[in-house]
Amino acid sequence: MQVLGVYPKLSYEEVSLAMQLQKLFQRIGNVFIGAILRSPFHAMLSQNTLLLTFTGRASGKRYTTPVNYVPIGDDLFIVSRKERTWWRNLRGGVPVVFRLQGRTITGWGEAFEDEAEVERGLLTYLQSFPSFAKFFEVGLDENGLPNREDIARAAQPRVLVKLKRDEH
Repeated sequence: MQVLGVYPKLSYEEVSLAMQLQKLFQRIGNVFIGAILRSPFHAMLSQNTLLLTFTGRASGKRYTTPVNYVPIGDDLFIVSRKERTWWRNLRGGVPVVFRLQGRTITGWGEAFEDEAEVERGLLTYLQSFPSFAKFFEVGLDENGLPNREDIARAAQPRVLVKLKRDEH
């Protein structure tokens, strides 16, 4: 059986094995990144990567995953692809704990799936950090501002997650 798309010459079994290996390598990488972010060497990664801990909606288990973030105002913005599953646990907003630049912080995390909301968030993200536009395949105009059509296209397969620190 031939599978079309990303692996046009591989069988279903070969694609399945490739996907399982990809997940394994991602888990190993996440463990390694997590260990660095919890260590005295966190500064190597913690300027744009944090550890996010949340409770699974269905399982009730606690999960921790490294995610890239950008600070915008008092919030931390995270943009993820829809096919990833971790962010679904943040639908509607939930309490979270995150390890940010060597400190453990409690707060609130919320995932936004609405395309218009994701577009607004991605626009704010890229206006604040235009050098990241290339990672989203968004062009910049002569003034260094993100192209609106590119933003709309880039937002379609993505979700926006906002983290807020608890006020203490």
